[in-house]
Amino acid sequence: MTRLYRGVFIVWIALRYGLDELVLSSFQKPWLARVVRVLTLGRNLEAPRGQRLREALERLGPIFVKLGQMLSTRRDLMPQDIADELMLLQDRVPPFDPAIAIATIERSFRRPVDEVFAHFERVPVASASIAQVHFATIRDRTGQLRDVAVKVLRPGMRPAIEKDLQLMRTMAGWVEKLSADGKRLKPRQVVAEFDNYLHDELDLIKEAANAAQLRRNMQGLDLVLIPEMFWDFCHPEVIVMERMTGVPINQIERLRDAGVDIPKLARDGVTLFFTQVFRDGFFHADMHPGNIQVSLAPDTFRRYSSLNFGIVGTLTEFDKEYLAQNFTAFFRRDYKRVAELHIESGWVPADTRVDELESAIRAVCEPYFDRPLSEISLGMVLMRLFQTSRRFQVEIQPQLVLLQKTLLNIEGLGRQLDPDLDLWSTAKPFLEKWMLDQMGPQRLLNALRDQAPIYAKLLPELPRLLHDFLKHRPANDHQRELAELLAEQKRTNKLLQSLVYGGMGFVLGLLVMQLFIRIRIF
Repeated sequence: MTRLYRGVFIVWIALRYGLDELVLSSFQKPWLARVVRVLTLGRNLEAPRGQRLREALERLGPIFVKLGQMLSTRRDLMPQDIADELMLLQDRVPPFDPAIAIATIERSFRRPVDEVFAHFERVPVASASIAQVHFATIRDRTGQLRDVAVKVLRPGMRPAIEKDLQLMRTMAGWVEKLSADGKRLKPRQVVAEFDNYLHDELDLIKEAANAAQLRRNMQGLDLVLIPEMFWDFCHPEVIVMERMTGVPINQIERLRDAGVDIPKLARDGVTLFFTQVFRDGFFHADMHPGNIQVSLAPDTFRRYSSLNFGIVGTLTEFDKEYLAQNFTAFFRRDYKRVAELHIESGWVPADTRVDELESAIRAVCEPYFDRPLSEISLGMVLMRLFQTSRRFQVEIQPQLVLLQKTLLNIEGLGRQLDPDLDLWSTAKPFLEKWMLDQMGPQRLLNALRDQAPIYAKLLPELPRLLHDFLKHRPANDHQRELAELLAEQKRTNKLLQSLVYGGMGFVLGLLVMQLFIRIRIF
């Protein structure tokens, strides 16, 4: 019954804010225009369509807000006015009462907020779908004052998300049962992956751990800043991190006026993404402009500052290698290898003809090479690849859905920064170097380094094990082998004796029979 109520509520919100009118009016059909006029009778839809869409997503809850955040980065896929309005969902979701935030903090720390922080700003500086942020000051373990950002989880998030997820599970079950593509699309597995990501966001300790991991991974790479986590102040509903300062990445004119090389910034973003994906297999998966800033401080000038680590993606070594080979083959325009990789991985039926799949992939991808990003829509490429995948029964890989979503975000950010960015040529040298590292001496050195603790444990024991083997094992082994040999020899001798005696008996029988016949004749 709860799912039914939620479904009715979604339909009511869609009608309340005129989302049906927004969708139908996008089709340039005269008869649909007449239908829209009939459907909108008696409804007040004077507000701009972008505002109505944004307010509807806010009313529907965090899952729909995240959908709007992703769409806000794809200005190539929607009108300008809608994209501008959806930008407000990135960090300007209506905040909740600061008194509730303070109550959450005091419940987590079990003491008043003024005892936890040297200073705490009641007014939030940012509000998102899952949590909101307050600035504060703490004393660290050394007694020094540190400027921090305090992230507080929104109240009542878990029940709201569970309702939406239950509805999504139901719809996924319908798709799997009723659709001919249900088995291939794996909707229930995709929803399960989405479920994991959302529940990880509801535990801020996991977010803090994700940030700590990314911070370690990015050390030595002078491209991005990850805030330090203060673990003494971290709880499941409240985390405290280093306060980051910078300019939101979508304020391009401000960055340009500050002397930032925008095209280089765009290339650095692509390099950063592919480094996280292929080198580490651990990447920031919520990269909309509300979570990305650019530092203007002299010592960290032009570096990215990443925020909000509730959603991260992970890839296995198999996934990384497979994807790297696919990307490399794409960049080299080796469509036959792409087709072979799909068959080898089991993503398409084993009886698929390589030449047919190769031809289909070539028809999708070839028109987009040697074009600037301004003339390429990765969304359209993926859509056409999806149509191709349906023809060849390509199975959807749920573990890669998050990567595909993040790749769309990266393209959207790159398009905003530098429309002339050549995504292919920027990524190709990085991937080729990565592939060389995987197959060259560096891979061997890395493997030896990873196995070093095991070797360190085994090496001191080797002399004793060798001495024991030389002193005891051979003698025992020889005795056992001799005993087995003697037993086998005895069995062989008995068999030979039986054969000899049988042959001699047969021959003697023949002689006796011949003698008996000769006597009877004479």
